[in-house]
Amino acid sequence: MKTTVHLTVNGTQRDAEIDTRMLLVDFLRDRLNLTGTHVGCLTGNCGACTVIMDGLTVKACTILTADTEGSKVMTIEGLTPQTGGLHPLQQAFVEYHALQCGYCTPGMLLSAYQLLQEHPNPDESTIRHGIAGNLCRCTGYQNIIKAIQAVAAQRNEERKA
Repeated sequence: MKTTVHLTVNGTQRDAEIDTRMLLVDFLRDRLNLTGTHVGCLTGNCGACTVIMDGLTVKACTILTADTEGSKVMTIEGLTPQTGGLHPLQQAFVEYHALQCGYCTPGMLLSAYQLLQEHPNPDESTIRHGIAGNLCRCTGYQNIIKAIQAVAAQRNEERKA
């Protein structure tokens, strides 16, 4: 069965006729060519497909595209500043060696972004809780935590100035 869905992805209105069984991760990757959203476990356990939908992190492999009607979705491609370059979180991941194979990185970055939206000055425990839905098999998480802490500290310094 087919249906039409209307949603905003990375600030752009998208309207598409889709199969009602199509997963959001497949819509993003196959229909919109936003391949930064990775497919991992397809069970919602690994977090590789994490996106932000209506202000919450969600696993795109567990959501039917038909259920996103009227929603606002941000993928990793939407994190990059319009002016080019890297988002401060992306830059911190590079500087703190918070990625290795990179498979978890898009989902991890979006979880970190949403965490900092909700908790501008998180302690380590809050960071660990905030990224708990994203599995990384390479880094051991310490450098990811350091990168997130660095961005939080930088933003807090900028607020003081």
